[in-house]
Amino acid sequence: MKKLSREDLWSLEEYSERRIQFRNEVMAHKKNRQVALGDHARLYFEDPTTIRYQIQEMLRIEKIFEAAAIEEELDAYNPLIGDGSNWKATFMLEYTDPDERAVALARLLGIEDKVWVQVGDSVKVYAIADEDMDRQNDVKTSAVHFMRFELSPIMITELKSGASLQMGIEHANYPLSAVSVTKAVSLSLATDLDDVAIN
Repeated sequence: MKKLSREDLWSLEEYSERRIQFRNEVMAHKKNRQVALGDHARLYFEDPTTIRYQIQEMLRIEKIFEAAAIEEELDAYNPLIGDGSNWKATFMLEYTDPDERAVALARLLGIEDKVWVQVGDSVKVYAIADEDMDRQNDVKTSAVHFMRFELSPIMITELKSGASLQMGIEHANYPLSAVSVTKAVSLSLATDLDDVAIN
C-alpha cells in the first residue's frame, strides 16, 4: 500500500474546514476495518485513510505546521500502514472498569503473541507484535498492542477469490475459538493486499 507524504495532508487551516466531514467519512470507513474478539478484545486494522486521520489530528492538536515536524509525524505513523503482503492492526484490550482492567492485564500476559488470522483452510498466521517497543513487563501486558500479520501469496490469492477469513486468540486465560469475519470486513481487508502471481 502507498505510504503517506506531505502532499497527502491538508494544512491546519484547510483541515479545520474539512475536519467534521472527514471524521464522519473515516468513522464510516473504520466500521469495516475492525473485528471484535470476544467481549474485551478488538483488532483495528490500519490503512492510509485511518493513519491519515490520526496524523491530521496530531498535527491539529500539537499545532504542527513546520515541514520537518510534519515529516517526523509521517515517519512515526507510516510504518503502521501495511506493505501489501501483510495487515497491520492495533489490538486493544477493552475494559471500562480500571480495577477489572488491572486484573485482566495481569492475567493476559503474553496475549499479544496468541492472536491469529486464518484464510480458508490455510495454516493460522500469528501476530508479530510490538516491533517498535516492548509493551509488557513481568507482571502485566499492555491494553494496546501493534501487530503485523504476514500472509503468503496463496493466502492473498484465496482471500481475493472469496475464501473465508477467521480470527481468534489462543491464550489460556482468554480462550476464543474462531470468529468468522464478515464479508464486508473481508472485502475491505483484501484491498490492503497486492495482487500476486502464484508460480
